[in-house]
Amino acid sequence: MTSEQTPVVWPLIATSGLPPTGAQMGIDLLSGGAFYCDPVGWVTDDDIPVTNPNVVVFGKPGRGKSATVKAFALRMLAYGYRTLVLGDTKDEYEPLCRALGVEPFVIGHGLSARVNPLAFGPLGHGWEQLDSAEARRREAIMFARWLVLIRGLVGSQNVPFGPVEETAVGEALRLLTGYRSGATRLTEPTIPQLWQALDEPTDELVACCRYADRRHFLDATRTLRDALGSLVKGSLAGLFDDHTSIEVDWRAPIQSLSLSRLEPLGDQAVGIALTCLNSWGQAMREIAEPGDLRIVIRDETWRQMRLGAEAMKSLDANLRLSRRDADVQILLAHKPSDMLTAGDASSQAVAIARDLLHLCDVKVLHGQDQAVADELGSMLGLTPIAQRVVTGWAIAGKGRALWLVGDRAFKVQTVLTAPELALTDTNEALTGRPA
Repeated sequence: MTSEQTPVVWPLIATSGLPPTGAQMGIDLLSGGAFYCDPVGWVTDDDIPVTNPNVVVFGKPGRGKSATVKAFALRMLAYGYRTLVLGDTKDEYEPLCRALGVEPFVIGHGLSARVNPLAFGPLGHGWEQLDSAEARRREAIMFARWLVLIRGLVGSQNVPFGPVEETAVGEALRLLTGYRSGATRLTEPTIPQLWQALDEPTDELVACCRYADRRHFLDATRTLRDALGSLVKGSLAGLFDDHTSIEVDWRAPIQSLSLSRLEPLGDQAVGIALTCLNSWGQAMREIAEPGDLRIVIRDETWRQMRLGAEAMKSLDANLRLSRRDADVQILLAHKPSDMLTAGDASSQAVAIARDLLHLCDVKVLHGQDQAVADELGSMLGLTPIAQRVVTGWAIAGKGRALWLVGDRAFKVQTVLTAPELALTDTNEALTGRPA
């Protein structure tokens, strides 16, 4: 018989266990023992088939996926981890933040909080003391991150971003910061300043981009300028169009940026906001202090994915850098096919979305309807027995999930304490009772 049939005939034979390190999440019903979650520890353990600490969590609404993530974040505090919620679209993490003595930041029209996605971050500190080699290294990192952001924002407007656009944006940013002129103290740019620099180009910018004259430059960059202008006057206005106005305490146990006020503006506006926060969050983590371990929670990532291939490349880069940054990146979605709404079945966006699943070696599969069984098999390679665990046993109770750690499967029931139950309740709007 096959290894798939063996556990049915001999149900007491459990999969090989994991070491008891990290957050104790609940009970592994296959072995009857406790189940611990330690993504970074799994990566460093050669006996566990995990090469990255990224986690993707799928589950039908109400099956406990957000409660599992919150419990994990809470319990990892004891191991020196802090949590960053990059875009709380439903204010689910507000009770958790306040219980830990932290007031979440709220981003929305008419509010004072601003986030500059073109922020220098720690790489801009002490620029005047840097030698030329270190300055070039930092410059390459910063400008690469900015180009990924602008490419994503422009791509969200269905405007191509090729070599012509990349050259224009790159040269404009070097002139705005003062890097091109060799300034010892760089000036942090904003997206409106970038748009203005492109819309009213100086002779120096035209020459740097190798155009014959100003008219030639304007004709070649028309769609780029129109796309940025639309964003500056629309989705970014009053939110991501100025220098950062919030002071983030990175030593606090948790920090959250709420985007719930943007819900009435639609999925595209929220997706653009998530893209901007993604770039800003990456900037803040580019030079992390030794031992600064972070759990980065990304909810509603499908909204960013719907902006197209270019917007997804920023998220893709973060997942690929998680080993370097020692960050545990957690993506939440309802079902695997949410990631395929980025474009046509054969598009580059969908190809990137599929690759994102492979960049998450840990998959937590909460309950799903039977209709999702086929995509569990085709996208995640689940066997029929594993599919029935997700669509049968897991759907019958909150907190039940099939955990895939590399190629190992664990049937886990998350166990919450009474205080955690209060902090992780997401039914407040339905019941009318405060959490």
